[in-house]
Amino acid sequence: MEIYQVGGSVRDALLGRAVHDRDWVVVGATPEQMIAQGFRPVGADFPVFLHPQTQEEYALARTERKTAAGYHGFVFHTDPGVTLEEDLARRDFTVNAMAQDASGRLIDPYGGQADLAARRFRHVSAAFAEDPVRILRLARFMARFTDFEVAPDTLALCRGMVQAGEVDALVPERVWQELSRGLMEAQPSRMFECLRACGALQRLLPEVHALWGVPQRADYHPEVDTGVHLMMVLDASARLQAPLPARFACLMHDLGKGTTPVEILPRHLGHEQRSVNLARQVCDRLKVPNDCRDLGLLVAGEHGNIHASMGFGAAALVRLLERCDALRKPQRFALALLACEADARGRLGLEDRAYPQREHLLQALHAAQGVDAGAVAALHPGKPQAIRDAIHEERIRAVARQCNLS
Repeated sequence: MEIYQVGGSVRDALLGRAVHDRDWVVVGATPEQMIAQGFRPVGADFPVFLHPQTQEEYALARTERKTAAGYHGFVFHTDPGVTLEEDLARRDFTVNAMAQDASGRLIDPYGGQADLAARRFRHVSAAFAEDPVRILRLARFMARFTDFEVAPDTLALCRGMVQAGEVDALVPERVWQELSRGLMEAQPSRMFECLRACGALQRLLPEVHALWGVPQRADYHPEVDTGVHLMMVLDASARLQAPLPARFACLMHDLGKGTTPVEILPRHLGHEQRSVNLARQVCDRLKVPNDCRDLGLLVAGEHGNIHASMGFGAAALVRLLERCDALRKPQRFALALLACEADARGRLGLEDRAYPQREHLLQALHAAQGVDAGAVAALHPGKPQAIRDAIHEERIRAVARQCNLS
């Protein structure tokens, strides 16, 4: 039995990056031998075991064979005769197909070190084309490793996979898993640029793909192109260290601009409601979690009003707070404001602009929250509509006082 550290932990150590999770491959062992040494089996498709002390994953060396479309269509083969090199050959990129033995000696049969030095993602073999998830992983890695590029032959292979329909076989849960992880990387725009370059974005997120080439008013958007703006917004959300729901809201906020009638361009009248409709379509298709879905729909519908709120009177501010359900869900509203700040900063030359709307609306919310709804309700017993109207008016007065508004 020989044990090797493999994959991302080897790659990250060579790059001088922090190593969080380690994966191990065991050569020359049977499942019975692993169990006899105290390892606990957990693999459903092929033998994977948890170490009795560290709980790290140890997989028996294996090969695989494609049997059907999609990423589920594989048959795995393990036995003590499978070599380390055969196991590494089935991995996605050369930089992930390196191993270290117990003494620290590097095993690199496919040129991973050279590709690390060149800052290049290159597929190990033509078997890469058998698993469409690898396109998503490549895009996610591009968002994480911001100084890497894709080898031209690997990009061509990805294009061929898209044309062959492999991406269409991906299940929504796996697409969302990879997209959500990529959104949380250092430069999320690179994930979408990679997907667009190989044609996968048009298949997976046609609503987002449609934004490139759509012009906007240059006085509001010096970058002009809506797709370029969206990428700048996503990167601004990363600089603001926004959590996933806010970053997803940024992705959804301008989808309606892709369906603006050509005759009114570069204006985008009514794009907010169209964005809500398209965002709902994306969320349904990808089975997006409720926290991301709810914030995405909220920001899509209200980001224009939030941007314009510095010019609102107290009554308009309270109506905005109530439409956003900010009094019941203040934390969600705070995330909406963060996404809107990213939208404001995702514009050419305006990346560091101030966004006073955020603090202004939080002050208004604080004032509205200070109204004693119970005390107001006691003045109108048995009259629900009168109670609602009175609470609304009292909130307007409180916001006016807090924000020095009429």
